[in-house]
Amino acid sequence: MPAKRFTFPKSRRLIQSAEFEHVKTNGRVYRGQLVVLSIAPAKGTTHFRAGFITSRAIGRAVVRNRVRRRLREIVRRHQREIVDAIWIVTIARASAARASYEQLEVEWLRLAKRASILAAPC
Repeated sequence: MPAKRFTFPKSRRLIQSAEFEHVKTNGRVYRGQLVVLSIAPAKGTTHFRAGFITSRAIGRAVVRNRVRRRLREIVRRHQREIVDAIWIVTIARASAARASYEQLEVEWLRLAKRASILAAPC
């Protein structure tokens, strides 16, 4: 039997604007220098879902996509540690464009611990 893949499928992502609006209105916000983390109770699901916002203030499309890929990879790598029944929105700040992957990961984990969304220690 092949090993289970460690993927982050689209079903685990927030995509619709109504989902982002739900997190914005019903969630708590944790601010950092590189990213802002918004957490809200899930609406109708038992597992966590995550969404990512990178505005034009970050830079051109290539830079925004790079930051978004890095943030998605951070959540993918730590998805087994995230508690269920929550929605997470990660908003990248302009300084995230100049940050390395390691800096983004440290910042995201620090905010996630402050928000108490990690079930197991990292």
